Amino acid sequence: MIDRFEGWIAGLGTAAGTRVVVGRWPRSPLGAFTDVMVQRPDGHRLLLAPSPAVAEFVEATYSFDEVAIGPVGYVVRGDRRQVTAGPLECAFRIGGRAPLGWLLRGVPGPLATDPRWVTALDGVARRVLPGVRTVGTAGQGRREFYCARDLHRIVSAVVRWQGADQGGLTRVDPPVTFGFGSTPAAPSLVRITTLVER
Repeated sequence: MIDRFEGWIAGLGTAAGTRVVVGRWPRSPLGAFTDVMVQRPDGHRLLLAPSPAVAEFVEATYSFDEVAIGPVGYVVRGDRRQVTAGPLECAFRIGGRAPLGWLLRGVPGPLATDPRWVTALDGVARRVLPGVRTVGTAGQGRREFYCARDLHRIVSAVVRWQGADQGGLTRVDPPVTFGFGSTPAAPSLVRITTLVER
């Protein structure tokens, strides 16, 4: 059985060392939802999920030290995104399409989401984008395929954790360790189709 999630993943770092990964999923087997994964400077990994069903599914695939269930807000205003979830407030602005984004857009949809194609790209992704994987196994033996379809830069961000400003936008460094791969190190918004084979 393969579950298909269509949406966007934003990954960004902060000067304080907090790294944030936001998944916005307009189409999924769980309905439309947004979830947030946060890795604190000390390595603590937290999932902020909007429902027990989302938390259960994500926990079965990724590893966290803590899970919190509650409202997750995601607001789009032009090139700006605002995310609120528990102790996190995050606002970021989307810039132009990166060169890799132009390449990804040029791949026909059926090919871009073919597990054989995604598997073949894994070695390239590892060399070009350290920490990034396109295929792997995480949690309960589930096999995942990350089918990237587009990529835009994140050019600015304001992140607050429990009301404290986390400092300026930085690379996602060190890479996050929720699963078998990280987001690109450069702050990015990636259009993605995720296939989860169970």
